[in-house]
Amino acid sequence: MENVLQGDCLELLQAFEDNSIDLIYLDPPFFTNTIQKLTTRDGSKEFSYKDMWKSNEEYAEFLYYRLVALKRVLKETGNIFVHCDRNSTHIVKMLLDDIFGVEHFQSEIIWYYKRWSNSKKGLLPSHQTIYFYSKTSSFTFNTLYNNYSETTNVDQILQKRTKDYQGKTVYARDENGNTINSDSKKGVPLNDVWEIPYLNPKAKERVGYPTQKPIVLLEKIIDIASNEGDTILDPFCGSGTTLVAGKLKNRNVIGMDISDDAIQLTRSRLDNPIKSESNLLKNGKESYKNSDLLVEKILHDIDYIPVQRNRGIDAILKKTYQNSPILVRIQKKDETLQEAIKKLTNAIKVKHSKKSFLIRTNDIESLLEYDMVDTKIEIINATSYGFKKLLNNTNF
Repeated sequence: MENVLQGDCLELLQAFEDNSIDLIYLDPPFFTNTIQKLTTRDGSKEFSYKDMWKSNEEYAEFLYYRLVALKRVLKETGNIFVHCDRNSTHIVKMLLDDIFGVEHFQSEIIWYYKRWSNSKKGLLPSHQTIYFYSKTSSFTFNTLYNNYSETTNVDQILQKRTKDYQGKTVYARDENGNTINSDSKKGVPLNDVWEIPYLNPKAKERVGYPTQKPIVLLEKIIDIASNEGDTILDPFCGSGTTLVAGKLKNRNVIGMDISDDAIQLTRSRLDNPIKSESNLLKNGKESYKNSDLLVEKILHDIDYIPVQRNRGIDAILKKTYQNSPILVRIQKKDETLQEAIKKLTNAIKVKHSKKSFLIRTNDIESLLEYDMVDTKIEIINATSYGFKKLLNNTNF
């Protein structure tokens, strides 16, 4: 079932029966006191909405009555997740404690992501908060598991544990004093800090809505707090990400939004749901490790910025040359020097670089410490000493 309704959720919810929804996720206005706007990738349309409030009290009152209405339609086994950031967390937590009860607070989920830098003075914001409350103590919950940490002792995985007479966790032993092997292991239960990449500007699922969240974030919430066939409600559905994630997870979905643009966008996404694959989530950080180790080994005492997911370059130096970036590529194990030059040359054109370095790791055809391919590429043998010496002797 897919149901997308235009209007204020406070009014629309009046037509819903009590105890009819299994899971509610809402990403309401964040109390930013700005006009949120973003343009689609092709520049054909701009989505915007006002997040302007006269006071904390006005914002709290707006949210209070809608949360009360949402509690009414939530099933006794149901859950609610409220998404907010640093502007509204203090207000949202106070309201949820009052309406759902402190005893039904389950988790404060931190969605952590790496963001681009900005020039604003202070620490770079890199997380948002999602409050997880249940309606009663008999709430739906499915435990998800992560892989064990690399530092986990193997005995902790292989051996069964129990409590001693003091309540301390110890390894279980049989009557002969031998440790008992554990049952099959699923991993470590999911914690409340989720590292999920922010949507890349070029991601296929990005539609240009200013507060669009990644589908994988909503899928995780749906997995832990509902089951197939359940009904999910998003009363501030915006671009429709919750509904798309719910549809992909075989849930019934209901979306509400006061904006006609948001409703039309949600319906179009439901007709053609697209989900971007994150290489970081799919392959894990380990997939970047070999490349990172090689870069770190060769450039360990040079100021550089590592570059991921780029076929032409491995690093950018922190210093510049004639107001252009200085690119660095390290020749790969099974790569000829000519292949490496070609890939670096392509990167130079795209990045408009006037100076770059190719670090030669094999196929050394010259006894010279470095060669000049052209005015933009210099080839250096794989010694950080030689590279650092060259940089120190060059005026940038």
